Amino acid sequence: MGQTYKLSPSILAADFNRLGEQIQLVEQAGATYLHIDVMDGDFVPSISFGMPVIRSLRRESKLIFDVHLMVSNPERYIEVFADCGSDLITVHVEACRQIDRVIQQIKDCGCKAGVALNPVTSLHTLDYIIDQVDMILIMTVNPGFGGQEYIKTSTRKIAKLREGLNDLGLSTDIQVDGGIRKDNVDVVLNAGANVIVSGTSIFSGDIEQNVKDYLQIFRQRTETN
Repeated sequence: MGQTYKLSPSILAADFNRLGEQIQLVEQAGATYLHIDVMDGDFVPSISFGMPVIRSLRRESKLIFDVHLMVSNPERYIEVFADCGSDLITVHVEACRQIDRVIQQIKDCGCKAGVALNPVTSLHTLDYIIDQVDMILIMTVNPGFGGQEYIKTSTRKIAKLREGLNDLGLSTDIQVDGGIRKDNVDVVLNAGANVIVSGTSIFSGDIEQNVKDYLQIFRQRTETN
């Protein structure tokens, strides 16, 4: 099945002093998604940003807000994150008591629903919800900190997930997050991922050129497939 490739720059790696300006750069360069990591200091050790930041950014950006909730019991916050301007809300299967209810909660708020799996979490946790989600996020590092190295065993996991989706006749997006760079992105694309989260390799150096480089990689794959 053909896949549409999407780049979701992660603002966790941006310069917070110039956040609005840098988001404008990724938008001008052609990115359509913006990855926003929300961390609570409980589910993961770090604390990042929350509703006021998202609400403020929403006023100035037309990007698709891809909000990744790395928080415990995320059902407590779905409505407010939707109200802040999230377009896609992803929750961790490990953080939810009843993941199917949380997925429905996200959809009831008018957002697309994603489910994330940590590196050691089995794909079998998706068995009874796989046809309910719009996107599956495979964490390719342990969540909580930026700048980590890609966990190589993730490649097999991505490929197995794509194979399972194909067997079910589903073209669900597979997102990958963690350690993705321009020099290794082909590894996850070849395995079946089609939504690429990248932070450090986008926001280090020439932001616009970095985005354009990724989009060129995507175009080349689309043209040759």
